Amino acid sequence: MKKKLNALNYLVLLGASAFFIFPIIGATEFSLRANGATTHNFSNFQWAIQQDGFKTNLGVSLRLAILTAIAVLVLMVPTIVYLHLGGARWKRLIEFICLVPLVVPVISFALGVSTAFPTFLQSTVYELSFLYVIISMPYTYRALDVGLSSIPLVTLVEASRASGASMRQTLMFVIVPTIRSAVNGAIFLAVALSLGEFTLAVILHWDTFPTWIANISQGHILAAIALSVLSLVGAWLIVLVFAIAPKSFRSNKAQEAAA
Repeated sequence: MKKKLNALNYLVLLGASAFFIFPIIGATEFSLRANGATTHNFSNFQWAIQQDGFKTNLGVSLRLAILTAIAVLVLMVPTIVYLHLGGARWKRLIEFICLVPLVVPVISFALGVSTAFPTFLQSTVYELSFLYVIISMPYTYRALDVGLSSIPLVTLVEASRASGASMRQTLMFVIVPTIRSAVNGAIFLAVALSLGEFTLAVILHWDTFPTWIANISQGHILAAIALSVLSLVGAWLIVLVFAIAPKSFRSNKAQEAAA
């Protein structure tokens, strides 16, 4: 019976992987087509990169994505840790709040900016980061909640505090490394949403990478697909940086301590 369940789990995993991987492979192959699909090369990527506004708009979206990922971690990780440690009575309320962005139209968030955001923030493109944090909450909350549910959080916190660590140190050096995969998942979701979100940028009249892709696609559809693939690769690279940087930092600290 156990073997059948394991086989079923593998089949479900393979099916889910195929659901995501095959479209990516198809989009990548399509973006590499050239000369009427008779050959494959990087000409579509080269054409897109050489267009005016590529570096500017890509830089804007990358800055928004990084700021969004940092804001998500600063806001969500301590909140969900609190819910698991002693705030269980607030969990249903927080879950409800995190699910609200799924049912509220994006246009409502954009219109609310004019009354909820301060004037100095409305005058900069970085207002989009705060909106991206809101609309990514349903996904980042679930990723972090599952990660924290899978570890003996109370035991880890008690052991860390008994060793003399503050709550901030416990959060940064014990809890976050333990749920590294969940944190990386939340970062990927926030970054992917930031790099691909189009509606808010258009409604609020900001130029970002997705809006620039929409303009480019009117004259070169293959280049637009190439840029979309590039956006996905960019999201993976940002997540890779977030995953590798802390390990490198801890390694350097350990070498300094040993010296």
